[in-house]
Parts: sequence; structure tokens; C-alpha cells
Amino acid sequence: MSGISVNPQSSRGPAAEVWQNVLRRIPTLFGRLVYLSSLRDSGTGRYMHPVLTRMLGGEDADRALCHSHHRVFSQWLASSLEEQKADLDDYLRMTGGLTDVFRRYRNLAPSTAHEVERQLYLTDLETLLELLRFEQGDGTAIPEPSPHQ
Repeated sequence: MSGISVNPQSSRGPAAEVWQNVLRRIPTLFGRLVYLSSLRDSGTGRYMHPVLTRMLGGEDADRALCHSHHRVFSQWLASSLEEQKADLDDYLRMTGGLTDVFRRYRNLAPSTAHEVERQLYLTDLETLLELLRFEQGDGTAIPEPSPHQ
């Protein structure tokens, strides 16, 4: 689950343990996607987590976080639509905010995702958001993507 593959005997073992503990605190895959995407600098595309960067150095932390982001993204894609819906429902119950999801969902895919993965993610998530909107009887439309997204 951590996405940091390290030899437990190496100096990175403690970093992997720290990272596993961080991710364990986020109970939903969608929440992990939101969190991991927040660690990516939109200007540089590099990932940074203060503790991991201190433990591993900038390059290794960036690589480990990027790998972790892609792994969680892949887990989301491998989930059925029913599992994704349940996960998203749990995330929304915990955060209480569909508005934030509408605003941010297009930016949650890792930069390492292939275009076909990105399209599958967007199709699934837009389907789920429409279903949620219908369930809530909300007239909120899914925002159209900006040309630069």
C-alpha cells in the first residue's frame, strides 16, 4: 500500500514505515489520491513531503511519492464502479464536500498516468459525480475542464 519499495534493512526502511503510517491514516483511496496530488507542486511537477524529503533527500522522496501516487491511482482504476462509488461516498461523508471534488477531480491523476488511464479515470469519476448529483437532487453540473487542464 505504501508505494515505497525498500529493503527493510536499508536506511529507507524507516521512511517506508513512516509513509505507510501516513497513508494508513487516510481510509479511502479517493482521499489518498487527493492527498498525494496535493504533495505535487503544480509548477514543477515534483513531489515533496517534509518528513520523507528530510529522510530520503529530494530526488528519492520525489520518486517514491510519484510511485506511490501512481500506485494508488492504479488501485482506484482497478476498482469496480461500485467499489469506487462506495469509496467516494465514504470520502464525502468524512470531508462533507462535494464542491471540492467537483473543483479538483481533474487534477488528481499522476503525471505518470497514460492517456488511456487518465481517460478511464475521468469517465468513471464523471459517471460517479453525475450519479451523486442525481441522488442528491442537486442541479449542480460537473464543471467543464479549463483549456489548460
